[in-house]
Amino acid sequence: MCVLLAGIATATATAAQPAAASELRIGVISLADDPRYEPRRLEQRYPGHPEGRPFDGMRVAAAESRLALEAAGLTLKLEAAEARDAQAAAQAAAALARQGVRYIVLDLPADAVRAAARTVKPADALLLNVSADDDALRGEGCAPHLLHTLPSRRMQADALMQALAARKWRKALLLTGPAPEDRAWQALYQQAARRFGVAWAAQRDFRLSNDPRERELANVRLLTGGPDHDVVIVADADGEFARTVPYATQLPRPVAGANGLTAMAWHRAWERHGGPQLNRRFVKAAGRPMSGHDWAGWVAVKAVVEAVTRAPKAPFAEQAKALRSGDIAIDGFKGPRLSFRPWDGQLRQPVLLAHPDGVAAVAPLDGFLHPKNNLDTLGADAPESACRR
Repeated sequence: MCVLLAGIATATATAAQPAAASELRIGVISLADDPRYEPRRLEQRYPGHPEGRPFDGMRVAAAESRLALEAAGLTLKLEAAEARDAQAAAQAAAALARQGVRYIVLDLPADAVRAAARTVKPADALLLNVSADDDALRGEGCAPHLLHTLPSRRMQADALMQALAARKWRKALLLTGPAPEDRAWQALYQQAARRFGVAWAAQRDFRLSNDPRERELANVRLLTGGPDHDVVIVADADGEFARTVPYATQLPRPVAGANGLTAMAWHRAWERHGGPQLNRRFVKAAGRPMSGHDWAGWVAVKAVVEAVTRAPKAPFAEQAKALRSGDIAIDGFKGPRLSFRPWDGQLRQPVLLAHPDGVAAVAPLDGFLHPKNNLDTLGADAPESACRR
């Protein structure tokens, strides 16, 4: 049932409720007209982009958690709210917190996540960002009560460069689009290349345009000519140009980045650590394959359930502290146990290197080591983090 109230559409999804059980309430805030979920974009199914709302993954996690919750004397209620804009989303999160909802999942663009983090007080609720991968949210724009389950862009760039270095594809051609987000990806690829020893044979700009004077900037064959290289990397946040690059290059070279070999949180063909079973449950519940954004929503609910069932009688502040500090291990069906980094709230996790039909590798790859946790070779490590929480 959906109710429209003060610009916010709300809905609930509740697991089976034994009479004497206490209720764990998890809020879910999203935008009603979020352009990331515009039907035409979802139909394109660009690699690494959403294929539907992460709420589908949250519902699967709620169903999976029923027995653990019952053992702890709890039931789970997902309370979803749709807002018209970033400010309304922040107000919706604050309203849920005032109503006693202590865990709030944010399926919002970066600006709305920032607004919610500013509006909700750390003592009132813990916020879990499941769909904004911007590094600034984990850096200078971080907050003490904000956690992130989707891999950051830097984690994705590091994973990709680890894969190239492991294969000794150390000369790359970088193609970058004109959008600010394309330039942000370019900077991350450049940073990761320095970190893992990948050099640039050339770096070139592309542009999709109807202007005949710029048609050469969209010609893949021309853009990929010149110096020899091992791989073509495409920095294309939109994904439209990147789709035209595989099998269109002047030299027979693999493509990576926004198409070809892509860094992802999850893939429909992941075949290890319970992945096939999770994929089947998700398809049965949602009627479509599971994407990385769906997985991020799923693992956010799993993390909250893990924290609450571990200490069901503990006060909220204690449960939230255990999650934020990295003391709680979560089974993400990707191999090693996952936990949140204390310095920036990011969920440390393996990143899948995948093509449309399967997973080619998993980062961190063998040989990329860290003094404490090899998963921290992906993304900003504690000494270099810009987060001051």
